[in-house]
Amino acid sequence: MGEAKSLRDTLGRPLRDLRISVTDRCNFRCVYCMPKEIFGRGYQFLPKADLLSYEELERLVRIFVGLGADKIRLTGGEPLTRREIETLIAKLAAIDDLDLTLTTNGSLLEEKAQALKDAGLRRITVSLDSLDDAVFRRMNDVDFPVERVIRAMDRAHDVGLRPVKVNMVVKRGANEDSILPMAAFFRERDYVLRFIEYMDVGHTNGWRMDDVVPAREIVRRVSEAFPIEPVAPNYTGEVAERWRYTDGKGEIGIIASVTQAFCKDCTRARLSAEGMLYTCLFATEGTDLRTLLRADATDDAIAAKVADVWNARTDRYSELRSGETVRLQKIEMSYIGG
Repeated sequence: MGEAKSLRDTLGRPLRDLRISVTDRCNFRCVYCMPKEIFGRGYQFLPKADLLSYEELERLVRIFVGLGADKIRLTGGEPLTRREIETLIAKLAAIDDLDLTLTTNGSLLEEKAQALKDAGLRRITVSLDSLDDAVFRRMNDVDFPVERVIRAMDRAHDVGLRPVKVNMVVKRGANEDSILPMAAFFRERDYVLRFIEYMDVGHTNGWRMDDVVPAREIVRRVSEAFPIEPVAPNYTGEVAERWRYTDGKGEIGIIASVTQAFCKDCTRARLSAEGMLYTCLFATEGTDLRTLLRADATDDAIAAKVADVWNARTDRYSELRSGETVRLQKIEMSYIGG
């Protein structure tokens, strides 16, 4: 296993990050992710028996760590809807030198923040697409108020889940007028706000290039109100392009997967809730690890399978994006994690 730590794909990219979707369920129906007309009342989610158990997830994480991964992000769906998620966090937090974090819509965070911290979670990212309550309710499409998400962020910060990062997906015609109010609000709170270009993940969100607010426009809008300057990345493969306020009041990030592809530095693998391994957010197919787990395969055998998949990896979807690739039957973001 020690030799496998030098895993490199066909483009020389190492395996460093693993994003785990712990559930395909979510209590929001965000228009860019799980539109209600597709994920309505009768939608069939994965049965409980198909989900990886916490013991299976811990085992896989230890295998991935043995292959060089040192950053684990728990996602969904909405990860806090998975029962006793703190149990999984405690198991993963016991693994040495692991950067463990979680992304949530914030709906259940206020009451769970202390338990998450006590279990060993270090920091957290919360999704929020507008401070305008009417706009946010339209975008989450379940009439959930902004105020409760803000309270949840503040609670997370108060219990020590720091830094709090805030993800805002920007969609033309939906919430681009919220860019500046969001920047102004979160720079005062010293939470790191990250703007995300609306992406063609999955095939049910009706994505069009016309709906994308490009990173350069976001930077221009923010800098006209609050001058900013670029900052070097914290590490190779960092997703967000960093910008700091010149007056010293913190920073923002821009995730520009559509207009400024960062495929060449991508070090991320993704694991779905039922154990499918994907090597790209825009994947059309994955590799089944659950069958290996439940067939009593050894850790070495599973590690060899993961290594084979990673060593053969060629993904650079965002660099190759075209009208044809946009129409591919890609895995839904709610299934593969963000």
